[in-house]
Amino acid sequence: MHTQLTLSQIGSLIEGTCGDPGAILGPHGVDYQGTPAVAVRGFFPDSRAAWVVDDRDGVRRPMQKIHPAGFYEAICPAAFAPEVFRNDALPPTTPDRPGYTLQVAQQSGEIVAMQDPYAVPSILTDFDRYLIGEGKHHELYNRLGAHVRSAGDKTDGSDAGVNFAVWAPNARTVQVVGDFNGWDGRKAVMRVHPYLGIWELFVPGAKAGDRYKYRLQTEHGEWVDKSDPLGFAAELPPLTASIVADLTQHEWNDNQWMQKRAETEVLKQPYNVYEVHLGSWQQGPGRTHGWLDYRDLAHRLVDYCHRMNFTHVELMPVSEHPFTGSWGYQTVGYFAPTSRHGSPEDFMYFVDFMHQNNIGVIIDWVPAHFPKDGHGLYRFDGSPLYEHADPRQGEHPDWGTMIFNYGRNEVRNFLVANALFWLDKYHIDGLRVDAVASMLYLDYSREGGEWIPNQYGGRENLEAIDFIREFNVAVHEKHPGAITVAEESTAWPGVSRPTYDGGLGFTFKWNMGWMNDTLRYMRNEPIHRKYHQDELTFSLIYAFTENFTLPLSHDEVVHGKGSLISQMPGDMWQKFANLRLLYSYMWTHPGKNLLFMGGEIAQWTEWHHDHGPQWELLDFKTHRGVQNLVADLNQLVIENPALHAEDHSGEGFEWVDCMNHEASVLVYLRKAPGAAPMLVCCNFTPVPRDQYRVGVPAGGNYWHEVLNSDAGIYGGSNVGNYPGLHVTGVPHHGRPDSVLVNIPPLGVTIFRLEE
Repeated sequence: MHTQLTLSQIGSLIEGTCGDPGAILGPHGVDYQGTPAVAVRGFFPDSRAAWVVDDRDGVRRPMQKIHPAGFYEAICPAAFAPEVFRNDALPPTTPDRPGYTLQVAQQSGEIVAMQDPYAVPSILTDFDRYLIGEGKHHELYNRLGAHVRSAGDKTDGSDAGVNFAVWAPNARTVQVVGDFNGWDGRKAVMRVHPYLGIWELFVPGAKAGDRYKYRLQTEHGEWVDKSDPLGFAAELPPLTASIVADLTQHEWNDNQWMQKRAETEVLKQPYNVYEVHLGSWQQGPGRTHGWLDYRDLAHRLVDYCHRMNFTHVELMPVSEHPFTGSWGYQTVGYFAPTSRHGSPEDFMYFVDFMHQNNIGVIIDWVPAHFPKDGHGLYRFDGSPLYEHADPRQGEHPDWGTMIFNYGRNEVRNFLVANALFWLDKYHIDGLRVDAVASMLYLDYSREGGEWIPNQYGGRENLEAIDFIREFNVAVHEKHPGAITVAEESTAWPGVSRPTYDGGLGFTFKWNMGWMNDTLRYMRNEPIHRKYHQDELTFSLIYAFTENFTLPLSHDEVVHGKGSLISQMPGDMWQKFANLRLLYSYMWTHPGKNLLFMGGEIAQWTEWHHDHGPQWELLDFKTHRGVQNLVADLNQLVIENPALHAEDHSGEGFEWVDCMNHEASVLVYLRKAPGAAPMLVCCNFTPVPRDQYRVGVPAGGNYWHEVLNSDAGIYGGSNVGNYPGLHVTGVPHHGRPDSVLVNIPPLGVTIFRLEE
């Protein structure tokens, strides 16, 4: 038999450079000796023989070996395959497919039965193609990447395999290589979807757990191996292959949590957030770099959060990253939880277990930039694909990373789908978006001439703004109750305001101004604080312009800044008292609360990703005292709506005394409809303020002391007002009644009105 293919066509298959293998391999209509027929072709390197088996009658037709490298062809009757497949390089999505199975005899003599990869329908429907073309396919992760699937209903498993699909519009050829084909790309040359630039192939016999990469020939003829941009799992760094993972196997048991989350008014709930770096929070002997697995971490974190009354954990990026020292902020595998702590199934268990124990899970998400690692997104198909070509737009001057091209439909689609992926597949409760300011401004960290203005001549990155709004709208529409949080350090208006009102659409914004002003104030020696009281009161001028979270994050205890307690002035007693004062003031200030691990035990050393908190310090009463205080502050916020229900409304806060600079005293009320008001008295000097008169609103005659940062259990000197205060009936501070308060040195005392 003589094939109708040219030697050039066969040669391109053998060399692995064929740009359209579907036009050659698989079933194709031919004219054989004047009669319509179907030519079934296959390329099986390192094989001895091959057959086509008719599924209807089991007839086994031998395939002729056209080329010794392993190219085969069999001429079959026209009825052998549906008419729709003739001359199609890429079969449409339809239940019809050729009614045959391939059998291949390996050099070992083993005969392997498989579905013809070039006859399997595409996983992409016409609607998928339309949405991808528009850049609006919010479930892109269900189509691109590696998906375990069956090509039919065979009982012998010959139709089982994995569907691979990747976007690489400027590649000449794309192969998928992995454990399933001996990393020989000639055995799996992918087919391309015209106009979309998506390459796809069903690989029979591939399975969950197999390692793989894409091998691309660039437009310049170079070959590069890349990890899957939508890969669901990855090898443990420094290895870089993607791993096939089936994300459908976990049985979720958090229905109660998810339903309650969807029905909850987010802004009025208590958020006591514990920021955690999973690699260093706790470590175990005998493990790789001490890393605990997700399941072990879940149980330990639940126990600790319950002990400390944290409502949520915020995880520094869990997406796969090659450099541990980047803490996860230089992401390569946007769709893969890092393998440092286990498999995707293990991370699902982590989130599920947290939810079953009423702990929310927020993760840091990094759509602002990505690293230049060769196996990642950088020049993915040999061209600037995910990034801008111009370094004035595409390269970050501070971090040596690449900036996403937000003006490209496919890139926006990739990022929005990635955000939704974590909420969909892993039930994540929120995304904290890193480095938002670097996305909003074209001149971020750039001098004149180093950036390109927008179409109106301004510095605003209009494409990034559109992306951020699209992301926030998609998250809130598709996952009610989920939150988005912006780390945004400028005065950009409306960060946490709805997009329909001109805002960016985030649920919360980190209050970086409050953090900077407060820490700068607290570093002052108490004798000088009277000259800086405006640094504390200023935050209330803008406190309700955004939905703020008050962050004392990892950024405040790295890069030479020292730990929080080491930043406090004074002798040892004053350092601890100042830290307790800082926390008590923070927890009673309007806004949700976030504290980085180690801060709750007053650790002395700056955080390092290889070491984590100094848990041994809990042998000392002073450090246990700070830990006890944080736990009690968290519980106080949870139990008292006045401290959380109106965090983002001026109705929830009222100054009583903010003008006493000389004494460095602040007094304020926290309120909420239907809840008992809370009176907060702060003394930022080491001098006790005995019998300090404070005006109080009418109603009730007794204020119960519910927390005192100077209590002995916290390591303080027990200056206070236990059990509480009786109203004197003397007007003060413009209020009809008043109380006399003993405000402890470098301390805060908190009262609740009792009827």
